[in-house]
Amino acid sequence: MRFKGTEYKLENVKTGRVFEDEGWTLADPQCSDPSLVRAVYKNKKFTPREDLDGLYRYADWMPINRTLRRSSAPVTYKSNGLAKFLGLENLYITFSGYNPRIGAKMKTCSFKETEAYTVLARMSKKEKRVLIVQSAGNTARAFAQVCSDNRIPVVICIPEDSKHDLWFRRRLDSCVKVVAVPHGCDYYDAISVGEKLAQSDRYFLEGGAKNVARRDGMGTTILSCVEKMGRIPDAYFQAVGSGTGAIAAWENAERLAADGRFGENKMKVFVSQNIPFTLMYDSWKADSRALLELSPEQGRRNAEVILAKVLANRKPPYSLAGGLYDVLKASNGDVFKISNDDIVYWILQFRNLEGYDLLPASCTAVAALAQALNEGKVKKDDYIMLNCTGGGTLISMARGYVVKQPDLILSPDLPAEEIIAAVNSLF
Repeated sequence: MRFKGTEYKLENVKTGRVFEDEGWTLADPQCSDPSLVRAVYKNKKFTPREDLDGLYRYADWMPINRTLRRSSAPVTYKSNGLAKFLGLENLYITFSGYNPRIGAKMKTCSFKETEAYTVLARMSKKEKRVLIVQSAGNTARAFAQVCSDNRIPVVICIPEDSKHDLWFRRRLDSCVKVVAVPHGCDYYDAISVGEKLAQSDRYFLEGGAKNVARRDGMGTTILSCVEKMGRIPDAYFQAVGSGTGAIAAWENAERLAADGRFGENKMKVFVSQNIPFTLMYDSWKADSRALLELSPEQGRRNAEVILAKVLANRKPPYSLAGGLYDVLKASNGDVFKISNDDIVYWILQFRNLEGYDLLPASCTAVAALAQALNEGKVKKDDYIMLNCTGGGTLISMARGYVVKQPDLILSPDLPAEEIIAAVNSLF
């Protein structure tokens, strides 16, 4: 049966105005105040699709026009090893990565595939412009792989220091172009290059957290968990760079509560950052909606030090309506800060306890769970969702891989016209 697209409208979080999606709407054109928009789906019931496979089982709550090849969904299971070690009775791990033993088959080993398959499926087949994706690493790998598999032209902007993240099982299609900002630059510098490139009508920005498709793709993690758990969790744990995944989880928890079959949404959202890049932790502990001051120089230095590189974002969607600050307030949640040493400890412990490897960002969330338990912020009989957003690299890379080198290295200080001309030459 041919997929006809999901029926939905958009809602301004701040004002409640509901309006039509014009195709790639990222904000309410009638509202000047910073606010996310959310998808409002025609189907109010959580209904996994039996006629679609992979990630698209959840298509009724994804703002998409089509489906793409080779998608995989997150996998949730009730923990034994880690749960016993921590003394937890109802710990459910939602894993997005590569581990065929438990049914996890994301080739890029990251939950960023959930974003890529949803964002790209939101695009019209008739789109002639080239998509721009800005990334600190994992998002780049996911979009590169999915675009290559489906021959969708894309320009991916990354820090040169993250180029080691661009590993793949085989060589990518030529439709994928990678532009890096030089050594010492960070994710925000990659964002700057992408924004300058978007001044050309030939290209358009993916949109990041403002793109409802990105958030609702990420939100499939909690759909996987609730499908297994049978109820909305009491507590949710995830490491954050932008916080978009946690926002997405809360939005879907609200939809699940409105469904009525999975309980009320009393889920506490607990997120974590890697010391010393703790911008959102510091802002939250200061009870500040506005992000505290962080200079570009200090941000870059902090980004160089952390082990979980993908958690460094100087401009996260924290302050705007519907952003992470609002989610933490609404959920009675909290933010934790985790050291590099603790991340290494939990990488080793998790492999011993659960039998597969996690990426450093995921182990930041594991460390936060242990910390929350020690501080009494969760109880041993709580129903807990641990969102492990990536892992299985040792299994996957052992089969062999190739690295995609940047096609260009461009300074973020270059004028837009020079950046556009340089990227045009790639096509």
